[in-house]
Amino acid sequence: MDFITSTAILPLLFGCVGVFGLFKLLQRVRMKAYLRNAVVVITGATSGLGRECARVFYAAGAKLVLCGRNQEALEELTKELSASQATKVQTHKPYTVTFDLTDPGAIVTATAEILQCFGHVDVLINNAGISYRGTIVDTTTDVDKKVMETNYFGPIALTKALLPSMIKRRQGHVVAISSIQGKISIPFRSAYAASKHATQAFFDCLRAEMEQYEIEVTVISPGYIHTNLSLNAVTADGSTYGVMDKSTAQGRSPAEVARDVLAAVGKKKKDVILGDLLPSLAIYLRTLAPGLFFSLMASRARKERKSKTS
Repeated sequence: MDFITSTAILPLLFGCVGVFGLFKLLQRVRMKAYLRNAVVVITGATSGLGRECARVFYAAGAKLVLCGRNQEALEELTKELSASQATKVQTHKPYTVTFDLTDPGAIVTATAEILQCFGHVDVLINNAGISYRGTIVDTTTDVDKKVMETNYFGPIALTKALLPSMIKRRQGHVVAISSIQGKISIPFRSAYAASKHATQAFFDCLRAEMEQYEIEVTVISPGYIHTNLSLNAVTADGSTYGVMDKSTAQGRSPAEVARDVLAAVGKKKKDVILGDLLPSLAIYLRTLAPGLFFSLMASRARKERKSKTS
C-alpha cells in the first residue's frame, strides 16, 4: 500500500514542482520584458537607494531619467552607468533633470523636461526623501512643513504633473518609496512617520482611482537601510542630525533593497513590505493588539530618553 501510495504521490509532487518552476520562469521573462526599454524616472537618484535603483534599472535595460538637486552628482552617476559593462541587455544613455522637489515652480518646469527626454514616462519612482529626529514639543512647525514638503507634497506634485500623460496613453506605473514608518509610528520620528503615513494614504487612493486607466501603483515600505538618511536627517530646530543610528548602520544594503524594488515593479505588486521579522510583526501587532503596541512604544520612548540623558 505504501509503495502504491508513493508511486502515485511522487509524480504528482514532481508535476507540482515543474508547474511552479515554469510559473516562476514565465514571471521572470514577463518582468524583464516589462522593464526593458521602459522609460523610468527616479527622484533622489544621486545617493543611497536612489543611486542603487539607477544601477539595477539601467542594467535591466530601462531608459532612465535621473532626477536630483545636484547636477554634478547626476552627471557623475550618468558617466558611471554608461561606463559599466556588466549587463546582457541593450542599455541606454541616461538623461538627467535637476530640480528641487520642495519648489512647486521647479516641478512644473522639470515635468516638461522629463517628458522631452523620451516623449513619455512608463515608470515614476518617487524615491527622494528626508528623515527626522526630535521630540514633538521641541520641534518647530517649520521643520514639520519641511519634512512634509520633501516627503509628501513634492512627490505628489510630481506625480500629479505626470499623470495626464500616463492617462492619455492608458499606460504607466507610479512607485512610492515609503517606509515601515508609513504603517506604524515610533517615538521621536513624528514628522517623518506623519509624512510616510500621508504617502501611504495618498497612493492607496491613487491606486483605486487609476485602475480605470490601467495605471499601476506600487507602494514599497522598506525597514532600515544602511544609507546616509539618518546622517542627513533634520532635527527639532532644523539643524542636521549628523549621526549614523545603530539601527541604520545595521540596516540592509541599498543594493539589496534596490533589487527588491526592481522585482516589485517588474511584478506590478501593489504594496510591498521590505522589513525584517520584528518590524513586520509590529505592523500586525498595531492592528491586532493596539494596547500592547502602544505600551511597547511608550517603553521605547522611555529608554531612548534615558540613553540621551545618561
